[in-house]
Amino acid sequence: MQTTSPRFKQNAAEALVDPNLQQALGMVERGFIVKRRDAAAALPEFDALRASGRAIKDHVLDNLDLYLEAYEKKATEAGAKVHWAVDAADARDIILGICQKAGAKTVTKGKSMVTEEIGLNDHLSANGITPVETDLGEYIIQLRGEHPSHIIAPAIHLTRAQIADDFRRVHTHLDPARPLEEAPTLLAEARGVMRERFLAADVGITGANFLVAETGTSIIVTNEGNGDLTQILPRVHVVVASIEKLVPTLEDVAQIVRILARSATGQEMSVYTTLSTGPRRPGDPDGPEEYHVVLLDNGRSAMLGSEFQDMLRCIRCGACMNHCPVYGAIGGHAYGWVYPGPMGAVLTPALIGIETSAHLPNASTFCGRCEAVCPMQIPLPKMMRHWREREFERHLQPGTMRAGLGLWAFLARRPVLYRLATGLAARTLGLFGKRKGRFASLPLAAGWTAHRDMAAPEGRTFQDLWASGERRR
Repeated sequence: MQTTSPRFKQNAAEALVDPNLQQALGMVERGFIVKRRDAAAALPEFDALRASGRAIKDHVLDNLDLYLEAYEKKATEAGAKVHWAVDAADARDIILGICQKAGAKTVTKGKSMVTEEIGLNDHLSANGITPVETDLGEYIIQLRGEHPSHIIAPAIHLTRAQIADDFRRVHTHLDPARPLEEAPTLLAEARGVMRERFLAADVGITGANFLVAETGTSIIVTNEGNGDLTQILPRVHVVVASIEKLVPTLEDVAQIVRILARSATGQEMSVYTTLSTGPRRPGDPDGPEEYHVVLLDNGRSAMLGSEFQDMLRCIRCGACMNHCPVYGAIGGHAYGWVYPGPMGAVLTPALIGIETSAHLPNASTFCGRCEAVCPMQIPLPKMMRHWREREFERHLQPGTMRAGLGLWAFLARRPVLYRLATGLAARTLGLFGKRKGRFASLPLAAGWTAHRDMAAPEGRTFQDLWASGERRR
């Protein structure tokens, strides 16, 4: 996927004036925030489970090499073939090789952010293999040639009318006058089209919410059942997962799953929680003949032991972006790469470099809602601040910003000079702004006054008031 993160400001400006997007984003609060709040409140042990889940993931990350080896051993014993991919190119080539060996012409895919990360669909298409997204949201955006705008609701940026128009445009074999106003009708049509694709596929590719070291099992959590059909019907099943998806035992998974759906969609449990361990065994009624697991690093091992290790606890629930005022205003595409919202503001710089994504950690009000609702208690604002520090250290900010910060630092290290300068500025601005009480524009403050007025000071600084004893009022 080509990144447009360097254009974040332009992307955001365009998103703010897109009427369809703004209408669609109204669904975020109605569809996620209220339901998550109610689901958490209905489970007395919700916060205890969050703390337990955090401890489980921290333990795994501190011993990730051992758990990866244990998982490979168990998966291999169950008949799986485990592949190790250092980066996106490795993963693409491994998967393409599996598909070519199987003689695949069509590949069905369950929802997988990792395959978006490695640009798998374009790679398969370029080599004569047709990838078909089977998650409803992913299928819709594939019809439009777009990328997901949300990690659990890929098409949340679209209105129902837009989706109906796309179905009429693509499904030309159906009656053009058919009614498509209601969601059940759209779903039924997609289901009918998908059924043929499931039966024709040679290879099925899924992601994984969890990989269990104890048993060599991969687990997917879905609401549509498409993941089950993707991995059961084709002759070959390929699991693509990043290395931090490991958990020690099935009991550990059972704990984390209790907070995953509640955090994501406000459900007690997702409709399907599907466990797969190896290929079909003698006597099994269904399942693939071959079972492959591609374990992707792609920069994650470099996060271990760093100030960004906590990000690897993420279970991709989307709660942080659901509650983020910035995401709620501009949607996911503005972020310019695979992972939007607060989690993307931390993860994207780690995976593609702060040089191309420096705007993202700055796209935050630091209100702290993302950390407050995260089921894994990830300190997202703290890590965004770390990226801002690295941005400053590498001189990636505009020269005017660095000069302004340099001037402030010079004054801040000299208290007498600081008080003199701020006192003079406060009195001067107070004098000129006395009549209107505000400034519609100010030199060196265009970034503020371009969008809002600046209140005029009353003429004295806080330090002056404090020193004069008015603090006792």
